[in-house]
Amino acid sequence: MNDFYRIGDKLVSIEKLNRALTQMMSLRSEGVSQQEVAVRFGVDRSFISRVENLGAVRRGSSMAVVGFPLQNKDELISLLEELGVDFSLIMTNKERWRFVKEKSGIELFNQVMRLVTKIRTYDAVILIGSRQRINWSAGLLDKEVLGIELGESPLTEDKYVDPERLRKLILSAQER
Repeated sequence: MNDFYRIGDKLVSIEKLNRALTQMMSLRSEGVSQQEVAVRFGVDRSFISRVENLGAVRRGSSMAVVGFPLQNKDELISLLEELGVDFSLIMTNKERWRFVKEKSGIELFNQVMRLVTKIRTYDAVILIGSRQRINWSAGLLDKEVLGIELGESPLTEDKYVDPERLRKLILSAQER
């Protein structure tokens, strides 16, 4: 992309602007303050704020969705991407058992603890699974957890989740 615009006596490169904006947003997503980014690029802090507001797709709380065993996994992943969900872990029954069986006890324990630690950082968490797993997870996460119950434990086969039901739950959680 090599688009140029003549504005008065200046020649403005869209490619150069895109590169600078990408670098600014990358720094912000890494936790660099608006003021620090502004200083690095020689702009006012308010410019960084305005750029973020112009590009905002979703405001509000960060969100994670975890669910298994799911029959319509690909459909649900597409929905989560469309709605801008920050983190998802969606598995079929076969994937769930492979996740468990391919690790030693300590590897599995460490992986689960890493996942719990990561998921605890999100403002809203939606869990899709058995009632028992949802209750245990709510206790581990020490926060309000929204759930879609798929039945009683143990769930031994993939279950269908209505995408519209999940969409409504996500949108209501984003409004909180």
